[in-house]
Amino acid sequence: MSLYARRVTLPAITPLVLQKRVIKVFSEDGTSRALEVPNDTTAVNVCQLLIQKNHYIDDQNWTIFEQLPTMCLERIIEDHELVIDVQSKWDMEEDCRFCFRKYYAKYEFFKTPEDYFPDLMLSSNEVNGTAKSLDVLKMFLSTTTYPEIHSYLYMSEKGKKSWKKQFFVLRRSGLYFSTKGTSKDPRHLQFFSDLSQSNIYMLLSARKMYGAPTDYGFCLKPNKTGGAKEMKMLCAESEESKSCWLTAMRLYKHGNQIYQNYLRPHQKNDPNGLNLSAMRSISENSLVAMDFSGHKTRVIENPTEALSIAVQEGLLWRRKSCGRINVHGIPTSSQTSKLNIAVHMSQPWFHHKTSRDEAQKLIHQQGLVNGVFLVRDSQSTPKSFVLSLCYGQKIKHFQILPIEDGGELFYTLDEGHTRFTDLTQLVEFHQLNKGILPCTLKHYCTRVTF
Repeated sequence: MSLYARRVTLPAITPLVLQKRVIKVFSEDGTSRALEVPNDTTAVNVCQLLIQKNHYIDDQNWTIFEQLPTMCLERIIEDHELVIDVQSKWDMEEDCRFCFRKYYAKYEFFKTPEDYFPDLMLSSNEVNGTAKSLDVLKMFLSTTTYPEIHSYLYMSEKGKKSWKKQFFVLRRSGLYFSTKGTSKDPRHLQFFSDLSQSNIYMLLSARKMYGAPTDYGFCLKPNKTGGAKEMKMLCAESEESKSCWLTAMRLYKHGNQIYQNYLRPHQKNDPNGLNLSAMRSISENSLVAMDFSGHKTRVIENPTEALSIAVQEGLLWRRKSCGRINVHGIPTSSQTSKLNIAVHMSQPWFHHKTSRDEAQKLIHQQGLVNGVFLVRDSQSTPKSFVLSLCYGQKIKHFQILPIEDGGELFYTLDEGHTRFTDLTQLVEFHQLNKGILPCTLKHYCTRVTF
């Protein structure tokens, strides 16, 4: 009698792949929300989920940031990036988090490239000398042209607390610095970093945290676990220079994908390719003053006449507002003044008891784009207010003074030439007319809360 043994092949045991993960997203006030998301969830998917849950208005400015608070670093997570992939590269000992807020500068360089690529910092292999900024985006998104960004930057010397000024050159092959003045000769260019292997972060406290010579700091951190040890810090001489470097690095790193991210909501909203979003945010340069008082309309070409009419419209608006209040039985007396004082408190653009430094920080966080603004209490003048406004990548502050006339209280930006019954009326007027401001009010700063 013989025995036969049958060979049994056991099925291979495959590791369990998690189809969903939990991420925590923070708002600007420090509150957080835990979200269960699939592994293939992109940053723009997270934005859309939070917009839906919080009933926000869906626009292209909502952004997910990766923050390293203890290191004072943050970066934009591009719309196409997978949030689980980003989270998987975090070190356990590092304090890393996702943050959700508006960032108006996210794609602004597609709309006004001339503001982001100064001629002195740009050159191309297709153009002798300086390239035109309006053609820059086509060159960056093309695989056959090789635009360069170049300027002096400060770099932090490894192992030292000092910063050294060097001439840097950004090319498709990476970032280099010259060992001999401003020479671009290959013999004098030393390799500094490969953008494809690093993420670009903004330094939130360059001077205080890292002893940088200016506040315009950024860094390249390898996108791998433990990359903080190989972090390379740089510092520009101006906000304009910093914006140019960061924008060029984003374009080089993500290529045409970043352009597709920008086009996505336009294509979604209008299958025929009509840019509805752009139609609602027409450049103020394309707006003209019109006279509709006669039988035929005409363009007002005289700037003095246009300004005079704008002032008259402001006064007429104020009178009509007072009339509307009177219809409801509220007298235009001290009671009306008290009502006008409080009407702005519920507005999203008003920030009660916010200091000058806090206002500047908030505008910086939401993007240095022309027209980003907020209104706050004046710390130096009691019962007055301040309009903080971004223009030309700088933040300007305009005093809003209360004036009393005939027992009524008004507010003015121009020493009483144009008066408004309350701050809401003042803001709404300057959203349409720039008046004495350098530009109209376009995007108000508001803190996101969950």
